[in-house]
Formats: sequence, structure tokens, C-alpha cells
Amino acid sequence: MVVVVVALTTLLVVVGVQVFLVIIDLRRAVKRLNGILEDAILGGGLIRPEKLTSVLEMLRKNKKLEIQGQS
Repeated sequence: MVVVVVALTTLLVVVGVQVFLVIIDLRRAVKRLNGILEDAILGGGLIRPEKLTSVLEMLRKNKKLEIQGQS
């Protein structure tokens, strides 16, 4: 019984450490992505606000057409 308790406790500690490491890695990835997107939008690099607006307008138009086509 003691062996089972020790084994399960060890396993739970290892799993907890792995989950913690995954969360830290996700946090770093989100920070990096946030920095890239900020640089792209503010710096006028890859993504420009006008292009984002036009893409959103296209998606809204397609959605409206789909809704009208269904009725």
C-alpha cells in the first residue's frame, strides 16, 4: 500500500511539473506573438490596419450573403 501511495504521489508531482512547464512555454509563446503583432500593426510592417478592416468587411459581406441565401 505504501509503495502505491509513493508511486502515485511521485507520478502526480512529475505531471504537475510538466503542466507547469507547458504553461510557462505557452506564456512565452503568447508574449512573443503579441510582440510580433504589435510590431506589425504599429510599425506598418506585415499587417496594416486598412487591410485588416477590408478583410473584416469581406467576411461580414460573405456572412450576410450566406444568411440571405438561407432565408
